[in-house]
Amino acid sequence: MSAYAELHALSNFSFLRGASHPAELIAQAHALGYRALALTDECSLAGVVRAHEALHDLHDAAFKLIIGAEFRALCGLKLVLLAPSQSAYGQICKLITLGRRRSNKGAYQLSRADFESGLEDCLALWIAPPQATAAQAAWLREFFPARGWLALELHRDADDAGRLTAALALARVSGLPAVACGDVHMHSHTRRPLQDVLTAIRHGCTIDRAGWRLYPNAERRLRSLPELQSLYPSSLLAESAAIAERCSFSLSQLRYEYPPELVPDGFTAGEHLRALTEAGLARRWPRGVPASIRDTIERELSLIVELRYEHFFLTVHDVVEYARRENILCQGRGSAANSAVCYALGITEIDPGRMQLLFERFISRERNEPPDIDVDFEHERREEVVQYIYRKYGRERAALAATVICYRTRSAVRDVGRALGVADADIDRLTRLHVWWDEPGEIQRKFAADELGIEPARLQRLMRLVRELIGFPRHLSQHVGGFVISGESLSALVPVENAAMPDRTVIQWDKDDLESLGLLKAGRKRDPTHRPRSYIGRPSTAGEVASNHTFDGKRLQHVDALENEDVGPPHRLPLSGQDVVGQV
Repeated sequence: MSAYAELHALSNFSFLRGASHPAELIAQAHALGYRALALTDECSLAGVVRAHEALHDLHDAAFKLIIGAEFRALCGLKLVLLAPSQSAYGQICKLITLGRRRSNKGAYQLSRADFESGLEDCLALWIAPPQATAAQAAWLREFFPARGWLALELHRDADDAGRLTAALALARVSGLPAVACGDVHMHSHTRRPLQDVLTAIRHGCTIDRAGWRLYPNAERRLRSLPELQSLYPSSLLAESAAIAERCSFSLSQLRYEYPPELVPDGFTAGEHLRALTEAGLARRWPRGVPASIRDTIERELSLIVELRYEHFFLTVHDVVEYARRENILCQGRGSAANSAVCYALGITEIDPGRMQLLFERFISRERNEPPDIDVDFEHERREEVVQYIYRKYGRERAALAATVICYRTRSAVRDVGRALGVADADIDRLTRLHVWWDEPGEIQRKFAADELGIEPARLQRLMRLVRELIGFPRHLSQHVGGFVISGESLSALVPVENAAMPDRTVIQWDKDDLESLGLLKAGRKRDPTHRPRSYIGRPSTAGEVASNHTFDGKRLQHVDALENEDVGPPHRLPLSGQDVVGQV
């Protein structure tokens, strides 16, 4: 039986197109015996971290995740680009950034010329249109020499035999090798109903009126090897595995460089941090630093340098110093209040001479977790701090982290209900019955008990689809100020796109994605299906400077400035003074 690698698969991060989570695609491809799976969402790498996590959970070095993306040029050209190496990955990131930065949020624009340079290390799969010509194929051979393929995607349509014959003939005439692909939109045929719903939502119509916009069958799924062998010549299946063999890039290979501006010439980061700390100690204790404080400072600085967190402290100090110069109110909080170095640098105001600090709560060698500093900036002037970071590091090296806006129960009920043709009045009644803490079983009992104008079969179908849709990403939004700052072009690490707000750009990964890769650790984990919660003592709008964390031994600077959040149930009351320090 021929080996196979799926080289064209969309997840639900191709918003309202893909009907499966990245992890589901990875798990199913592995279970089916594929050699690899390429996650190729449309002009996006937003889902690749989730796929990377799922790959790690398999504990199978023989199975590969290939990073790539699907693109549609304005002229109608459709390509899938794959990253066999880190340089190719960076080229795809830059192309996505180019297309996204040209357009408003949620869209992209690329011309054929954009694919003619800057992609020298990428592999290209051409999704040829019907009646494709040798002249069109010649373009791919010219700009992707020995790196381009004619992708053949068969889905048991009536004209499959003719399409196969035409594709093989075009491959012979043009000299382009052909390869089998699936144009996968779901991991299993069981997601076909949800895929139809997503299509209807995307087109703003009901399923009954979607017509030819719906796929005619469930063949855009991950299919078994025997099924694939019945559709494609073995040589085309083998070619997919050969392409996968050329791809060795993994997200774990990425490296990060610190912004050089933070450290003056002639100093190491540790030396500069010590100098700033000593200057702060002189301001805090003009009559001399107490011996106990000096011991604490030396112990903290030693551990900071050992764990290579100097740049993190320098970054936070720089932002706080800017705020002080501009008379912007700011205040450090959280576990950083246990640090004498933070007090000396002016980040926090907890005097270590007046209380017993628990520095290990902030940084611990044994816990091996990077530090987390929260700094609140006054709401009315937070944008000044945001723009200062952009000015200092430039748009090429600074962008906001994303927030993945996901379906929750009410939004899922609304969209699925409209796709199924449920009356607006019944949809409103359904959403009013729901409260955010309801478990799925409780929701169904409430809906079943209420007298609705929905026949039982349709209600049951609606609830099944709602359960599947909850947690699906809807779109990327900006984290309310979480900056990622790099020493080199940020778009070589992750694509950057325009935010909805003017003069703001976001990366395509959210804080949880970055944390899972080790790039940074969020102040608190966020479950996309649960309501966000605020801290006790936290203003409804605030700024936050958060963490610098490891990615394969390197660290990525991250600065937060948080805005409004929905307030959930209150956290437990603090039990001690130390709890107050940790929470307020």
